[in-house]
Amino acid sequence: MTMAVDTTNEVKAIARYVRMSPYKVRRVLDQIRGRTYQEALIILEFMPYRACDPILKVLRSAVANAEHNNGLDRATLVISKAYADGGPSLRRYRARAQGRAYQIRKPTCHITISVAPTVTGK
Repeated sequence: MTMAVDTTNEVKAIARYVRMSPYKVRRVLDQIRGRTYQEALIILEFMPYRACDPILKVLRSAVANAEHNNGLDRATLVISKAYADGGPSLRRYRARAQGRAYQIRKPTCHITISVAPTVTGK
């Protein structure tokens, strides 16, 4: 079931340089995109992934922005956009045999979540 969403009144929050692969964050974001705030909280609470913690933090921030800055009601909010972009990779080196060094890339990502109120009526 799809809900009518008022995208003109969209509010967003961004977490930058999260020390996690964007690939792993996206698999969680795909589960909550298009759902209501209450449904998303329940899903994130019981998913077994480490990515749920920073996503939950960004989602709560977006809802707080919507309430405080735009005066919206949290019960009417729906996640309209949720995506993770790649950030810069931290480069580390691991010592190997015979004086060699192998590079290890530790990825980071930027998590963006936008919430918008549902349109009442048709």
